[in-house]
Amino acid sequence: MTHGTDSIDSPMYGTFGNGGARRPEPEPQYSLKMFGEVVKTFRKRARLTQEQFAPLVGYSPETVASIEQGRRLPPPDFAERADSILDAFGVILAAAKHLTRRKGLASWFRQWAELELSALSLYTYECRLIPGLLQTPAYARTLFADQLPPLADEQIEAQLAARLERQQLLRERPNTSFSFILEEHLFLRDLGGADVTRELLDHILDLSKLRNVDVQIMPLVRHHHSGLGGPVQLLETPDHQWFGYLEGQAHGQFVSDPKAISVIQMRCASMRSQALSLDDSQGLMRRMRGAR
Repeated sequence: MTHGTDSIDSPMYGTFGNGGARRPEPEPQYSLKMFGEVVKTFRKRARLTQEQFAPLVGYSPETVASIEQGRRLPPPDFAERADSILDAFGVILAAAKHLTRRKGLASWFRQWAELELSALSLYTYECRLIPGLLQTPAYARTLFADQLPPLADEQIEAQLAARLERQQLLRERPNTSFSFILEEHLFLRDLGGADVTRELLDHILDLSKLRNVDVQIMPLVRHHHSGLGGPVQLLETPDHQWFGYLEGQAHGQFVSDPKAISVIQMRCASMRSQALSLDDSQGLMRRMRGAR
């Protein structure tokens, strides 16, 4: 990660984009719904309830229900496990080849979003806005309403629905470790107004009580800061591979080169030591909450 935009052309980074447009693609949901119906049909054929099937396939009943209802893209290994467990003759695997993510997620973000579904750990540093996984509906709606070029009402609703669905990861993946480092000024900005910020602080304080969610605040005044290169995400897969994601205004950069990952890991580790502790971060958020 470098300062400025020269990292876009760096050989250490892979870039995926949609021609510079930040709007989500209006894709149909039919493939997700059809896949869900196929899974449900074979599950019922096997005389299994969602609660019985979920531990066999390695996911929660809520995740299975979301997949069968066509509300979420299945994790990468779900189709193979489901096909084997349900003795589906390869039908579930074949259906999975035609899946497309529901509208509301930009095409250049899908690769990362799919990795999130089965990640062992996810580290996020943000200096521009509250990360999507932590946003309240009111905060997210403010972001979408302020977007330029302006979005139509149906586009805003599609983005909001996709964001709220993605947030289910925090509670549906209790064995995934989520770590967030947020700049203090993100709350001081009062985006959307005092009421929106107050609700946002309450929401993040509530999420920080989850055993798998850590939230640290980088104080407004810090003489040394290892994250001046911009926001970054770091992810560990079930195979213990590490990937990074750097988001710009017109595209996202997917990082897979081990040398680049090593640099990102070094910077993230340094920022965790520079940010306030978990307890001090919660204390600061409570004080900011009380000031509004």
